[in-house]
Amino acid sequence: MATRGSQRRHSPQFKLQLCQELRAGALTRVEAGKKYGLAYSVMQHWLRQYDRGELTGDVAEATVVGEYEAKIAALERKVGQLTMELELLKKTPCLRLVSDSASSSIVTGPPVVPSGGGAK
Repeated sequence: MATRGSQRRHSPQFKLQLCQELRAGALTRVEAGKKYGLAYSVMQHWLRQYDRGELTGDVAEATVVGEYEAKIAALERKVGQLTMELELLKKTPCLRLVSDSASSSIVTGPPVVPSGGGAK
């Protein structure tokens, strides 16, 4: 499957605004192409969609709502992941480091300190 890394994505609001400016004569296609770096064929495709009514505000808002819902779902997943990690860290017993320079790990714990030999 080919990746779409070289293609830019434009918001429906941008497309709608550009088409309105082009149809009103406030901007020519040549000017828009230079200003926004758009190909003539891309603008022509958007204008056909605009003329068919596919770039109305309702469609644009629905697209934005879908994008926001996807972002919210991703953030909710991240919050869940971080909550689980926090709960795991709360349940892990506190590790006391022998010295400031000693390293410690949740899996292995602090390094073992040899006894002075006086334990009986």
